[in-house]
Amino acid sequence: MASSSWPAVDPSTLPHGYAVTSSGRVSGVHEAGDVFKEAPFNDNERLLMDNTLTEATRTTKVRFNVYIGDLGADTAAGIDAVFPVTPEAARSVLIAVSPNDRAVEVRSGRDVADRVNDRVCQLGVTAALASLRQGQLVDGVVSAVRVMAAAIGRPS
Repeated sequence: MASSSWPAVDPSTLPHGYAVTSSGRVSGVHEAGDVFKEAPFNDNERLLMDNTLTEATRTTKVRFNVYIGDLGADTAAGIDAVFPVTPEAARSVLIAVSPNDRAVEVRSGRDVADRVNDRVCQLGVTAALASLRQGQLVDGVVSAVRVMAAAIGRPS
């Protein structure tokens, strides 16, 4: 688990058509008439992911973030580079999946490290693996979030 005091995403560095929402999520659009060459997830998968992240964050008061993409040859170093620039890093969890490397990494911020410890992070990885091995990326991430949120519980 890594911790950092780096700020969340700087809105001035986002590409045209992207913004940081009031919840801290980065939202982006494409220009009217532009067609996505390949949408990575269908509407149901995006809705499932959004609802799962929102519910887990509201229940635990820990910000859940997900990164899906290349983490580089050293996936641990890759997530350590990505984590500090995620929204509310100090009070969040980042679940990162590098599909081409077949790797899952989890990090938690310093403000929640007592509740999101190594055991909870390992539970998330374990929960994701069965679905990920079957090629079910969204199901794997959703399983990780749900298991981790259950283990974290409500704040006291």
